[in-house]
Amino acid sequence: MSIDLATLTNIPISYASCSIGNSSTPLPEKLDALSKAGFKGIELSFPDILSFGKLHLGHEVKPDSYNELEKVAAEIKDMCKERNLKIMLLQPFANYEGWPQDSEGHKDALERAAGWIRIMQACGCDTLQVGSTDTPIEKLDKSRIIPDLCHLADLLAAHNFRLAYENWCWSSHAPNWRDCWEIVEAVDRPNIGLCLDTFQTAGGEWADPTTSSGIIESVPREELEGKFHKSMMDLGNTIPKNKIYLLQISDAYKVPRPLDSSPDESGLRPRGRWSHDFRPLPYNGGYLPIVEVAKGVLRTGFRGWFSYEVFDGGPEGKDMEREWDLASYAQTARNVQDRLIMECGGKKL
Repeated sequence: MSIDLATLTNIPISYASCSIGNSSTPLPEKLDALSKAGFKGIELSFPDILSFGKLHLGHEVKPDSYNELEKVAAEIKDMCKERNLKIMLLQPFANYEGWPQDSEGHKDALERAAGWIRIMQACGCDTLQVGSTDTPIEKLDKSRIIPDLCHLADLLAAHNFRLAYENWCWSSHAPNWRDCWEIVEAVDRPNIGLCLDTFQTAGGEWADPTTSSGIIESVPREELEGKFHKSMMDLGNTIPKNKIYLLQISDAYKVPRPLDSSPDESGLRPRGRWSHDFRPLPYNGGYLPIVEVAKGVLRTGFRGWFSYEVFDGGPEGKDMEREWDLASYAQTARNVQDRLIMECGGKKL
């Protein structure tokens, strides 16, 4: 089924605040660049709240100092309003679901949920992005995953907030869109939906950073392409458009040397390591079939937020902290959106 280009012209565009500049770039400068480039919203990233908190309050802010974080978030809300930017989501809420009842992990998850809801109230956003946990499966009680997410959805619903559940392709229990969609259906709350992502989808179902080719080699290439195409068609025919809350967009560099297939010393799996440092903007050196993912999402009828979330350490993955021309980079991202929309609508550039 073709996608009518005319229906794509008013898709709102957002940018993850963690994905522009480097770790020392002040948040106000990021917001200025994104606003001037024509972005309409941001995903507010928790590390940016912490770093701006130090700038705003004059001292380090601890991740669980929620009284101070509320003050910082309220100031960020005002800064975004001045720049006509909507805070459309708070992210990344991780390692929440599946802890054994009464464990320290479960207690910490509940405390963080309550604290992050306070931050959402202060900054004026209504959606919490939750990544499918990558806690090692042997540490989890899988029977708790659905009840935990039901509980979180109910906590959010009390404030008219939503839960955007994302498949992280290195997740220990839900690495692809089908896994997360089955969970969302089982949770069965009106305020839970999906955060889909071009990198997480193509990077999990088509690509593989542990192979010399950069793609999955356990099946022949033709079969792989067919399976991936079918998956994207199934996505378009399966998920109701109102159950997609946003599409995050990035590409991936092929790693210069295949990554070790074992978890690293911190327990992070290879696709997680790849995700952290090798994700450029589309059309800037990557190789994933991101247009096919975007088309799959658009075939559902979804016309909501396209949000750019990149972690560009360069082709070697070692240059995250380089100096950026923020205005130029933000404009490049804006131009990428125009090209992506044209290609989704059948206009090859």
